[in-house]
Amino acid sequence: MTSSIASSLVEETPFAAPLEASRHFAARLAVETDPSDVHHDLKHGAGSFVLVDARSPEAYGNGHIPGAVSLPHRLINAQSVQSLDPQIPIVAYCWSPACNAGTKAAAKLAALGFQVKEMIGGIEYWRREGFEIAGRLGEDAPLIG
Repeated sequence: MTSSIASSLVEETPFAAPLEASRHFAARLAVETDPSDVHHDLKHGAGSFVLVDARSPEAYGNGHIPGAVSLPHRLINAQSVQSLDPQIPIVAYCWSPACNAGTKAAAKLAALGFQVKEMIGGIEYWRREGFEIAGRLGEDAPLIG
């Protein structure tokens, strides 16, 4: 006779101990933020960070988060960041969860001495939440690059 009780795929790998899980999630929050929190801070003048769009200049021109500066990840080096104040943290973003330009930008900026977080979800999730878009095409800008 076979058992009708299914084994748990969730518990196939044991849960982390609470302290280990706490450290893991705190570490993620130290390097990630989301569109809702970024929007809140921009709307209310809270926090002091530079919002960096890590996509191509064309994508930025078509549609970007208001107040963001264009700094394509491929162009980030010691010379291209000279106008940025290393004392002001940076939040980097790209297209979507399927895009890693924000991650690449964040890694390069951190290596250059900046405090940085990546906005998870990118501009796709910014737009899904109904937040404003600036640029030539605004709301008609493509959702992917």
